[in-house]
Amino acid sequence: MPPPPDPKGVFLNIPYDEEFSNLYVAYIVGLCQLGMVPHLASEIPGGDRRLTRIFKLIQGCRYSIHDLSRVEVSVAPTAVPRFNMPLELGMTITWQRLHPSRHDWFVWESVPYRIQRSASDLNGTDPYIHDGTVEGVLRELRNAFSRDSAPTVPQMFDVYRFVDGNLDAVLSRNGTSNPFDRSVFMELCRLSNNLVGPLRHNKSGVKPS
Repeated sequence: MPPPPDPKGVFLNIPYDEEFSNLYVAYIVGLCQLGMVPHLASEIPGGDRRLTRIFKLIQGCRYSIHDLSRVEVSVAPTAVPRFNMPLELGMTITWQRLHPSRHDWFVWESVPYRIQRSASDLNGTDPYIHDGTVEGVLRELRNAFSRDSAPTVPQMFDVYRFVDGNLDAVLSRNGTSNPFDRSVFMELCRLSNNLVGPLRHNKSGVKPS
């Protein structure tokens, strides 16, 4: 049996592609704003198989978010559906059923009622519908993890704009064009956490020093 999970840990099961990068940044910013700790499989170094790393992360987090909004077939010539997100959700459901006090999972979608067709076994599960927008992701994160002192969606969006506006600089500092790299992910988390306080009370729009 692994150690107890981090009560603020949230495993993010999301598509790793360029078109999703704005929502990826929104997930990081929103979770950090709400006092949670986001985690990605790519953040764990070492030689373990990817699936092993993912399962360890799921076990180490109290919560997980599974974004099933990218159900479209990928661009030709490798036109195949994406099965990684449903696979990781299945692993999570099994873990949660075996140890219900250790984990809770949430399903995110962009289109209402589509999940009844794409994954009918999830009928009865209420997905969080983010409409494929940054504001939608922040809104649904606040619905899922809201606390008494939680920032508003506009306040979180202010921080998102600042972090997203600095993404190119973060990529350059880490010598990569991949926003999902471990070093970039860790820096985005640090930046999002550091900016929560200054931007929440800064209504002038001036960037904090």
